[in-house]
Amino acid sequence: MRIDLHLHSTASDGTQAPSEVIATAAAAGLDVVALTDHDTTSGWAEATEAARRTGVVLVPGLELSCQWRGISVHLLSYLHDPDDAGLAAEAARTRGDRVGRARRMVELIAADYPLDWQDVVGATPDGATVGRPHIADALVARGHMASRDEAFDRVLRTGSPYYVRHYAPDVVTAVRRVVAAGGVAVMAHPRAARRGRVVPDEVIAAMADAGLAGLEVDHRDHLPEERVALRVVARELGLFVTGSSDYHGAGKQNKLGENLTAPAVLEQIEDAARATEVVRP
Repeated sequence: MRIDLHLHSTASDGTQAPSEVIATAAAAGLDVVALTDHDTTSGWAEATEAARRTGVVLVPGLELSCQWRGISVHLLSYLHDPDDAGLAAEAARTRGDRVGRARRMVELIAADYPLDWQDVVGATPDGATVGRPHIADALVARGHMASRDEAFDRVLRTGSPYYVRHYAPDVVTAVRRVVAAGGVAVMAHPRAARRGRVVPDEVIAAMADAGLAGLEVDHRDHLPEERVALRVVARELGLFVTGSSDYHGAGKQNKLGENLTAPAVLEQIEDAARATEVVRP
């Protein structure tokens, strides 16, 4: 069984609609996938219908934007209640602040690269919240950059003079929100230092105390030695280990199924969700 538990669609910053993501996953030979758009569950219904048509098993989820002392942290939530008020409010607040943050970044970028807000809106799929990937797409469309990757490396990366922070909940609080919503919390790419600063192991331990269930270890942003070290952390804290592609369609080089999760771990996720009587779509 081939299981990939970290995929994005146009509901956030992917380049394919939810149904297209599922169809592409089926064509790639995947059996089980999770749709984990940033701070939204708006793609669940379309993905669920596509999963029924293709025979792919869908694990509905999201990737919640969090922080610890200003360090960005991403938290995957699987099989939570999409109507839970606490988690929904956190995601909505984060989405709302992303728009204001994107406007401020465009203003800064425009001083050096001809760009306006309508360029970015035009590069954002209907229903998606404007984010840095859409600013990147607008820069590419205007001919300033050759790709999203170049736009992030030169303009949009954390620490860039154009970078602006946005609201994100404390990561330990976010874990508690996911658990309270009946979800299963997994820390996404915890050692992705090439993206920016990462949190120390003490924070992962605090997350585990709050209900964190797993670590996404097998990810293209982790070096082999980082994967080894993370497996040690997971074993010491009693967490399971996942592997995922973090697929974004044409938005990133990540390929569907390039890292996979073991079937036994999927069973653990499903068991944990059943234990909290989660509401499924």
